[in-house]
Amino acid sequence: MSAIATLFQEAARLAAGFRETAFARHMPSSDYAASLAVFDEPLSAAGSDMLDVIRQLSDGAEPGLHATTGPRFFGWVIGGSHPVGVAADFLTSAWGQNAGNHVAAPAAAAVETIAARWLLDLLKLPAESSVGFVTGATVANFTCLAAARGEVLRMVGWNADADGLFGAPEITVLIGDDAHTTVFSALQFLGLGHDRVLRLPTDAMGRIDPAALPGALDAITGPLIAILQAGQINTGAFDDFDRLIPPLKAKGAWVHVDGAFGLWAQASAKVSHLSRGIEGADSWATDGHKWLQTPYDCGYAIVRDELAHRRAMTIAASYLPLAGEGERDPSHYVPELSRRARGFATWAMLKHFGRNGVEALIDQCCASARLMADRLAREPGIAILNEVALNQLVVRFGVDCPDDEGDALTRKAIEKIQSDGILFAAGAKWRRRDVLRLSVTNFQTTSDQARLAAESIIAAYKSVSDSAGHGSG
Repeated sequence: MSAIATLFQEAARLAAGFRETAFARHMPSSDYAASLAVFDEPLSAAGSDMLDVIRQLSDGAEPGLHATTGPRFFGWVIGGSHPVGVAADFLTSAWGQNAGNHVAAPAAAAVETIAARWLLDLLKLPAESSVGFVTGATVANFTCLAAARGEVLRMVGWNADADGLFGAPEITVLIGDDAHTTVFSALQFLGLGHDRVLRLPTDAMGRIDPAALPGALDAITGPLIAILQAGQINTGAFDDFDRLIPPLKAKGAWVHVDGAFGLWAQASAKVSHLSRGIEGADSWATDGHKWLQTPYDCGYAIVRDELAHRRAMTIAASYLPLAGEGERDPSHYVPELSRRARGFATWAMLKHFGRNGVEALIDQCCASARLMADRLAREPGIAILNEVALNQLVVRFGVDCPDDEGDALTRKAIEKIQSDGILFAAGAKWRRRDVLRLSVTNFQTTSDQARLAAESIIAAYKSVSDSAGHGSG
């Protein structure tokens, strides 16, 4: 056996060993400081044997790894990195292709073309839309909003791509009070400012109040970008696209939807009513490494107007080949020239699941979230603060106590849940109170796993409640 074959087989063996124990691990046994100590050594002059390097990397890293690939990881909206996607990603790394253009990597460019077509079909978005394969929803939002910035200024005679923003007509950005932080980051990166926005009030679930829109629009003149949301990060709530998009379009707005995980509701007959009207927007951002279960990093910037998309993103140079009729250069749709060939893992996951498999996965996650919510809500002292319409739960402990005591109990319950290690979930603030936030996004989270998680959460709460002298009844 060659040295390369031996090396790759050993890496596969170590990877499989980690994945096969994911059910049993949830919290890293080493924190950052301990992990740093393991790897903290001077760079050697002579280098090390290939096999030794891979084994030392595995031995040193594994104690500091979360089981994000396991069925009871609910800490953030993170998919399970399905083995098929991981295997495709292994090949992507081994092939070492730069997916910048169709000449440098013909297969990578071709696979992106087909995967993009499949994504638009699955998500029920306009077939003429273009898709950029980016690192995740953060850069997807950035990419879509770059196209929006260029187009709304072009409509009033300003070429932002050539002339920048100095002296440009002012752009108004409408956004909901409970938009995700990555959207504000994108606005910052684009020179539009994360605070220089017009915020619209939201309801108890974080949805934009449609009644507030007409008054806001009356006061706006000039270029307008509106940012809506499919899947609020805590509650999973969706803005009312049917009521919001038509008046925004009538005003001449570019409408962008941050749908990092919520856009996938489009693929399920059971929950697609939540995203009704979303296809009327101009651009959409979503992740593959959430519900499509691709490995990190993988996201999609989807823009209805392909020309606006390419205007904002195309990088040209004399040494780069030109794309002719019927050819597609991946770098024309993303802010990178050299990048990973993310289309391979996307294609593999869509090919493996098929339309029905993606729908079943989404439905299973949503059903598991509702099962957990129902069980937790029946326990005295525990309340679910959101409408569990999708995959997100906002859990509050000590609801029969004064707010400050409830905050303390919630924090203690979270600490106990994490120390017990049966599942992983993390805390957040919602409406200025401490809560436990659960995100059900893993293809392995069945009803049995959901029941086990719910019972573990209840046991943890009872333990800290009893210790605090509140009792559990």
